[in-house]
Amino acid sequence: MVRNNDVTIKYFTQNEMKKLLDAITSSDGKHAIRDLAIFRAAYRCGLRASEVSMIKLENYNSKKGELFCNRLKGSKSNTIRLDEKTKQAIDDYIEHYDITNSYEILFKSQENKPISRQTLDYIMKKYCKEASIEDTSKHHFHAIKHTTAVHLAESDMDIKELQWWLGHKAVSNTEIYFQFTTRQQEKMYAKLEEKSEMV
Repeated sequence: MVRNNDVTIKYFTQNEMKKLLDAITSSDGKHAIRDLAIFRAAYRCGLRASEVSMIKLENYNSKKGELFCNRLKGSKSNTIRLDEKTKQAIDDYIEHYDITNSYEILFKSQENKPISRQTLDYIMKKYCKEASIEDTSKHHFHAIKHTTAVHLAESDMDIKELQWWLGHKAVSNTEIYFQFTTRQQEKMYAKLEEKSEMV
């Protein structure tokens, strides 16, 4: 976890995120195909629940493997290139449900309405339980956005690149994710050992 003005930001470790996605992949639930596409898209792009519910078929370019992310709360919308697993999950979902209307909302509830934050939080709790992720403070959908940000920060993406990826208008909103994780601390100490003239 990281802190922002004494507010704790909860996120999944790399191992926890893998366990969560594996739990969805191995699920025999009737919405597993939809859920995998949602969770992979949200994780790849760093999406809020409200942003997931707004995605339309026209926002997804299957040929290029790109997703236009319509960001809310004052963030800047952008287009993210998807990794192969995320693209495959979305393609499988679209094919399974035979979605063809460009203006159609992509991810829907059982009532055929845009999927709600409450539903996303509910299925998050379900899959966290199946993945044996015991820290219940992480069992809400918004943890995925924080997880994306921290994992990208750990991957050596610089702060301006991460700011663009997440759609932040102010870099101050991005800085929180560069508070030192274990991996970043190890890199910091390695630099110190290699180059420092401290005695």
